[in-house]
Amino acid sequence: MLQLKTAIIGSTGYGGVELIRLLQQHPELELTMLISTSQAGVCLHHVYPHLAHLAYAYEDFDLDQVTQQVDLLFFATPPGISSKWTPFLIEQGKIVIDLSGDFRLKQPDLYKKWYGIPSAPESLLQKAVYGLSEWYSKDIQTASLISNPGCYPTATLLALLPLLQENILDPSSIIIDAKSGVTGAGRSLNQKMLYGEVNENLRPYKVDGHQHIPEIEQFASIFAQKEITVSFIPHLIPMNRGILVSIYGSYMHKYTNKQLYELYQDVYRSSPFIRIQQEAWPETKAVQGSNYCDIGFHVDERTGRIVVLAAIDNLMKGAAGQAVQNANLRIGCLEETGLLYSPLYP
Repeated sequence: MLQLKTAIIGSTGYGGVELIRLLQQHPELELTMLISTSQAGVCLHHVYPHLAHLAYAYEDFDLDQVTQQVDLLFFATPPGISSKWTPFLIEQGKIVIDLSGDFRLKQPDLYKKWYGIPSAPESLLQKAVYGLSEWYSKDIQTASLISNPGCYPTATLLALLPLLQENILDPSSIIIDAKSGVTGAGRSLNQKMLYGEVNENLRPYKVDGHQHIPEIEQFASIFAQKEITVSFIPHLIPMNRGILVSIYGSYMHKYTNKQLYELYQDVYRSSPFIRIQQEAWPETKAVQGSNYCDIGFHVDERTGRIVVLAAIDNLMKGAAGQAVQNANLRIGCLEETGLLYSPLYP
């Protein structure tokens, strides 16, 4: 198989630089261009000194140059950018994997409500395939536009969907308590992200409504085949990377831990990056730097609830790692190609 020429648009952020790291080791994807309108002409190592061994320089976005030199593009940009360029790229037969969220929501008015800017054309919203790799792998294999899930929805949906698909949880009872490291907020300067503000602190944010809520509800409802409404509260914790979600819901009938273990094992039997935990609870340290999602659960007979927990690295399975996993599915590679990194420990 010939290597596909690949570009990263928005490659100065944490998700973009993680893509650079992954593509350096990928046997089928050749990193050809790094595009950044804010850093055009600047050498990569001036922005990221730890990559001084790589001879890349950032380039401005030139549509003609991109269409001539690149087969597959990753958009790791803020909302509202990929939706402007994707129609032209798809017309030219390019594969687009969007990490920004511009194509996750299928209703234009819902996107505008939660993101505060106009949505992509509705025709593209309907064409985009949601890139939750374990649940949409067949659709991803033929997609020209893949919408990478958000980090919180990735952990939440991977933990929740087996229960919803089997009608195990009361759909009105679902509460999601989510905690993320500071890289989830991006690399731009922000007073609330300063060391003195974050260190020795645990802080909830967007309690009145996070933009990942409609994404979670949209795809949870599809697999439950009924409307799902969730309570979702994110928290910022003083570490660099990682997400842990704790999900609580009342069960419709009595289940045992053994039954749930068998269910999850069956659902994810062919999923190389899902690890079902029995001996230990999921924790962020156990997945750091990897594309794994660890899932654990407990049936609380006293309260009639099921507790499901999931841990991912927000920059890997929650962003760049899953994007490469989707690229693998799309180009016909084994989905674990270039991603078999063991978690960093300690």
